[in-house]
Amino acid sequence: MVCGTASDVGKSAVVAGLCRLLARRGVRVAPFKAQNMALNSYVTPSGHEIGRAQGVQALAAGVEPEVAMNPILLKPTGERTSQVVVLGTPWAHLDAVAYHEAKPGLLKLVLECVADLRSRFDVLVCEGAGSPAEVNLLEHDIVNLRVAAEAGMPAVVVGDIDRGGVFASLYGTVALLPPAYRDLVKGFIINKFRGDPALLAPGLSELECRCQVPTLGVLPWVEGLGLDAEDSLALAGPRPSAPSPPVAGSDLLDVAAIQLPRMANATDLDALDVEPGVGVRLVTSAGALGDPDVIVVPGTKATVSDLAWIRARGLDQAIAAMARRPRGPLVLGICGGYQMLGRSIVDWVESGLGQADGLGLLDVVTRFAPEKLTRQRRGRGLGQRLSGYEIRHGRVEPGPLWRPWLELDDVYGEQAEGAASAATADGGLAPVLGTSLHGLFEEDGFRAAFLMAAARRRRKRFAPAGVSFTAARQAQLDRFADLLEGHLDLPALEAIITGAVPTHQASPVGGRP
Repeated sequence: MVCGTASDVGKSAVVAGLCRLLARRGVRVAPFKAQNMALNSYVTPSGHEIGRAQGVQALAAGVEPEVAMNPILLKPTGERTSQVVVLGTPWAHLDAVAYHEAKPGLLKLVLECVADLRSRFDVLVCEGAGSPAEVNLLEHDIVNLRVAAEAGMPAVVVGDIDRGGVFASLYGTVALLPPAYRDLVKGFIINKFRGDPALLAPGLSELECRCQVPTLGVLPWVEGLGLDAEDSLALAGPRPSAPSPPVAGSDLLDVAAIQLPRMANATDLDALDVEPGVGVRLVTSAGALGDPDVIVVPGTKATVSDLAWIRARGLDQAIAAMARRPRGPLVLGICGGYQMLGRSIVDWVESGLGQADGLGLLDVVTRFAPEKLTRQRRGRGLGQRLSGYEIRHGRVEPGPLWRPWLELDDVYGEQAEGAASAATADGGLAPVLGTSLHGLFEEDGFRAAFLMAAARRRRKRFAPAGVSFTAARQAQLDRFADLLEGHLDLPALEAIITGAVPTHQASPVGGRP
């Protein structure tokens, strides 16, 4: 089990890196996280919803993502409430107190999933949540060291030195644990170190002396190293301030994405970020929009309340004005953003507020249904192959002015991927577009065609660089594995995994001797 001193210290990345490292060595490995709180999710081939991080970790391991890898997913709908997704389907909508009371009954399910995965894989790399030393939550823990204790798993603890206070955080984590849980911690990993490693040596020795826990490695800070964000906490970190240089003869394209309070599946933007010559900005006010080439209204887990937030900040009027300009930006709504762009939303399920007026830029009406649609879909768009996935309660009903711009498979008999009109007079895309599909920009050909259409509308030149999003993600996973291979004491880690006698030999940076 990989625990951490806090959220966003690097647990997900370390698990992904370990999965890739072990897979490269021929080990059958799988990731696991009992309970994930995230608005970025992943739809498995079987149509089940799990945390995005576990989906990517499975890809790192070279195995198909499955619901057992994340049996419980919490999707926040407010400051104290979440939709509880169990085994990939909505189970309940609970506040924090009610969920805390329900957790003991979910522990059996968690342990059954652990046992199932262990029976099919050589190694299971489990991720904790937050900190394992939240003393107020230990009694009902179903995601951290209670799971490790019940399943007989050793643990390592990751600390982020870039935040400051890493020695106190690691020491305090171990010191607060009950003795039975403290004995499970077999190593520390220090993440995101900048500077001269030799300066850490006295601190590492003192930490081991006080805790009787060795530091297995110190991972250096590496610029541009990142994976799909697990949740909105990671969005607070820096995004690229400027795009990488475009292809010679191309103009830069500016994408402004509305940073909704409950933005979901923000990873839709990652494939745009990877394209040279394209810059993606997160904006929260009308004044920050500037003069973009594309405006993205992304998905959300609180469609009606985030729609009110857009109006309160004047973004509704700004987006509408830009959409009416002859050479204005393309406006794309994804999932909840698509629903907001329509004429109205009828929602007695997510918000319980009934009917709300939409922004009126697309001729569709959305009605929320109790059953959530979670499924992968394929088709064609802009002359290119298309694939993506849906996660939604909303059912989009087209009006007479609706025109299709994507051709989806007809497995489900729905074609509600529309625009205000099919095309402009010069054959370009309509100014306002909507889709229920997440992940559509991960198809390289479609992404290139969309960006070229946006450039033509703006009378700009744009030539795709031929970047493969899949290859870029795989390269990032290999970079993580290389980082761990170069800076962890792998013999000691192997001994921890196999239960052998540890062979750790301290080095000046706590890495491989």
